[in-house]
Amino acid sequence: MPTAGTTKKKNALRQKHVPQRTCVVCRETNAKRTLIRVVRTSETSYEIDPTGRANGRGAYLCDKPSCWAKAATTPILAKALRVSPNEASVQRLQEFAAGLTDNDVEPTETAERS
Repeated sequence: MPTAGTTKKKNALRQKHVPQRTCVVCRETNAKRTLIRVVRTSETSYEIDPTGRANGRGAYLCDKPSCWAKAATTPILAKALRVSPNEASVQRLQEFAAGLTDNDVEPTETAERS
C-alpha cells in the first residue's frame, strides 16, 4: 500500500476518448469523425463542413445515401439546424449526396478531420 509520500505509476495505457455523434436522419450513433457535418451559415442557408470545425449550428449525417436523400427531401435537417433552407442549399446537399455510394466514406474528409 502506498504511503502519503509515494505514488505508484500506472503502467496501463488509457484509451483515448472518442466523441460520439448521432445522424439526424437514421439516429444511429457513431464516432464523430465518421459522420459528415452540415452547418447553418445564415438564416436561409446551410453547407457541408468538411473540416467539422466551422462556426455555427451543426448537424451530423452518416454516409448512407438514403439518409442524405431523406435529409434533402424532408424537413429533418432544417429542424435540426433551425433554418428554412433556400434552393441553393438543398441543391448543394443533393449534389453531395449524388457523390456518395452505399459503402463510400469520403476519405479526404475523414483524413482532414483527424
